[in-house]
Amino acid sequence: MKKTFKVPHTLILLLSMMLVAYIATWVVPQGFFDTVTLENGREAVVPDTYTTSEEQVRLTPFDFLVAIPRALAAAQDIIFFVFIVGGVLAIARATGTIDALIGSLLVRFGKKPHMLIFMVVFVFAMASGAIGTAGEYIPFVLILVGLCKAMRLDAMTAVGMIVAGYGIGYGVSAFNPFTVMIAQQIADVPLYSGIELRLAIFVPFVLIGFHHVWSYAKRVQANPEGSLVKGMACPLENQDAHDYPALNVRHKLILFGLVATIVAAVWGISERGWYLYELGALFVLWGLFTVVVGKLDPDTAANKFIEGVQELATTAILIGVARGIALIMEDGQILHTLVHAMSMPLSYLGAELASVGMFIMQSVLNLFIPSGSGQAYVTMPLMAPVGDLIGVNRQIAVLAYQFGDGFSNMIIPTNAVLMGIIGMAGVPYNAWFRFCLPLILKLMGAAAMVLVLAVVFDYGAGVQPV
Repeated sequence: MKKTFKVPHTLILLLSMMLVAYIATWVVPQGFFDTVTLENGREAVVPDTYTTSEEQVRLTPFDFLVAIPRALAAAQDIIFFVFIVGGVLAIARATGTIDALIGSLLVRFGKKPHMLIFMVVFVFAMASGAIGTAGEYIPFVLILVGLCKAMRLDAMTAVGMIVAGYGIGYGVSAFNPFTVMIAQQIADVPLYSGIELRLAIFVPFVLIGFHHVWSYAKRVQANPEGSLVKGMACPLENQDAHDYPALNVRHKLILFGLVATIVAAVWGISERGWYLYELGALFVLWGLFTVVVGKLDPDTAANKFIEGVQELATTAILIGVARGIALIMEDGQILHTLVHAMSMPLSYLGAELASVGMFIMQSVLNLFIPSGSGQAYVTMPLMAPVGDLIGVNRQIAVLAYQFGDGFSNMIIPTNAVLMGIIGMAGVPYNAWFRFCLPLILKLMGAAAMVLVLAVVFDYGAGVQPV
């Protein structure tokens, strides 16, 4: 009997990528750019300073093994945030609030799933594009998974609408403070300049994401056997609206607490520079509020919290190991070598192809530098002057960077937020890859067209370096 190929577990895929990165540290020449410390304390590379290392770093097999717990430690902020959110949502579920919310939404959107999908993709894209939200969507995962199951859809649909909104929002952001603003600052172009084009392409790209998710959702509704996550257990499957508790005053107060938590998180991020530690504290506060309003006894609340955390142990491991790939490359001093090697061919291309080449390069590098701001500090000091030489102005270089960073966030396994979202939903990475790859190709095709037209019409030509 012929054996069929079995896709390995996500953990095996990530460990294999770590191993490839480790082997690369022995094969790829080691080198680095000089760096300069900016006013905000971050380090940016200095163009034309790449040199190979005189003393080669040779990582031992034991260094590879040590990198695994180091990676878990490096990703501790999002790991513990996921644990807190999972535990607090389990408490909210124990009060009946989550089930009541799903039932209420099912009544409203049960026969109009396309409206739900468009609304989620559009709102999440708008939030990510405006204030750079990402990990803040994790609390919505279980709610949307339950809602999609009740609507005869699947967990992939729920994850698809969340991640499509998140990735497209970053990719076509008008003024994301963590990516566009940093990249423009490094490229020496005025902040918020070129916003007209980015606003103009926002809705068309959102529609591409919506169409992809909705097309898949329709196929699943018509034939559940076509689901990419067929057979995944869910306690909410085959329930109708009347199976859920009514949304009472107590539930509404708890949901109001969730909304207040999200609003406080948005304010804290934009005004106080908060991130996952502070957001975790806000969700702990909401959990305590839920216990009081829901009239749960302390032992029940504690047990539910632990149950919620236990369910996400696998997710936490995947998030941590994903960080190890970049860690190995940093330790082996080959990250700057890859950036240097990928930027060199751009000088031999025409401006139109070079702009697309910048975009592809940024997409690939996002696998190794999944932080949007971190990628900007490493690549933009190089891409801006390269663009000057080959006829790609700096505004277009920024656009190529944000396309590459944003869209590839939706599929790279080193993105901790992505791994957290699919992990909470119970969607294996290989299934997510099959769903997301066609969407990425559609977005990349559209982005390449925008970049070529931007070069043809000299988008941003009137913007002078500051």
